[in-house]
This record gives sequence, C-alpha cells and structure tokens, in this order.
Amino acid sequence: MRLLKVLFIFLMLLCIFIPSVNAEIIQVDTDFDGKMDQWRHLSDDGKIIKIEYDKNGDNNIDQVDIYEMKNIPIRAEWDRNFDGKMDQIQFYNPDGSLMRVEKDSQFSGKFDWNEKMGPNGRISSLEVDNNQDGSIDIWKKFDKNGKLIQVKYDDNYNGTVDRWELFDGTVSLKEAQFDTNEDGMPDQFQFFTVPTQIQRIEFDTNTDGKVDLWEYYSQDGELDRVELDRNFDGKVDMVKRK
Repeated sequence: MRLLKVLFIFLMLLCIFIPSVNAEIIQVDTDFDGKMDQWRHLSDDGKIIKIEYDKNGDNNIDQVDIYEMKNIPIRAEWDRNFDGKMDQIQFYNPDGSLMRVEKDSQFSGKFDWNEKMGPNGRISSLEVDNNQDGSIDIWKKFDKNGKLIQVKYDDNYNGTVDRWELFDGTVSLKEAQFDTNEDGMPDQFQFFTVPTQIQRIEFDTNTDGKVDLWEYYSQDGELDRVELDRNFDGKVDMVKRK
C-alpha cells in the first residue's frame, strides 16, 4: 500500500514539472472565409512545434511545417494533389536553408525523387527511381550555379549505367555516350552542335576501349563521311564519302 502511495506521488510530480508538448493549439482563418485553415501547435512556453495548413479549403491538412520548438522549420510536408497523402518532404539546415527534397513524383504512394542542395541553396544533384522498383536509375549532376552538367541513366533497369549525357552548362546537350553491350563501359559516342543536331558518332566496335569507326554528318543531318580503323591500331585506314 505504501509503495502504491509513493508511486502515485511520483506520477503527480511528473505531471507538475514536465510540461506538455502540445500545450496549446491556435486556430486561424487566414483568408477570412469563415473556415479555419491553419493550426499552430505551441509548447507550454509558447514555442511553435508545428503548423498545419488546409490550403484548398477541403477541411483536410495538406501542408505541415515541423519546428520542434525551434525558430525555423526543420521539415515541411505537402500533399500536392490533395488526395490525403503527403507526397513531398523538404528538409532544412539549421540556418533555415533548404537541404533536401523528397517526392512521390508520380503520386503512386512511393517516394522516387531525391533532390539535394549545395551550400548556396541551389540544386547540386537529383536521383530518380523512374520505374519505382526501389533502385535509382537516373542521376543528375549540377554545377555550383544549379546548371545541369551530366545525366546518367540505367535504361534497362539492371542496376548498371548504360547511358551518359554531358551538357555545356545550359540546356544544350553536348555529348551522349551509350553502353550497347552491357559491359558497363560506353562504346558509342554522339556529339552535337545543338541539342537536336548530330555532328558525329564514334564507335568502339570491338570493345577494346578505343574508337575505330567515325561517322560525320552535315549541317542538314545527312551522313557525309565514314572513317574506319580496320586493324584497330588507332589509325584511320579507310574513308568512305557519301
């Protein structure tokens, strides 16, 4: 009996000295339409724990900013298509700058998009699980200014990169490389003057790591000349003109 009494007193002291995390919820009608559309969850000492939003007025939460009693949010979640499921999560650095974005880009219930930011807040890399099998199959790399410089693809979803695209810091494709025999190494190289204008194509036909066939194209996109290294010694020994 005495033990029960001591335990009861201990529990009462916990209730007195440990503050409730969700001490208060403030409801706000931000657009004055008669419907509450924002809920601010505060701690006992008035610090924001999280803020919930109903952006489209359907009485469902479609955005949540998580503060955890900090002055700036550490995470934000969105239901972008208002189907009742959160499909985008943003993570923030301690200084409030954006650190990472995860998305369910196809609204399928699977997060397939991972976007990372550099120190200046601009995108530095993007990984995509295009077929949503749980493995990344598109990798995008950006320069310090957020300009696309390289994309790698696993087009046949076998876990190995088989296509590479190189950009010139703009949207213009400079070079594309292909692994046609699935050995993990490129053996076909396409070069462009503008994104849709092929300039030449190089082939490593015997997959020894050296180019031995060159195709050159005119400004009209027509094949103009073919050069071959038939004995694979690194020197052109046949030229065909169209």
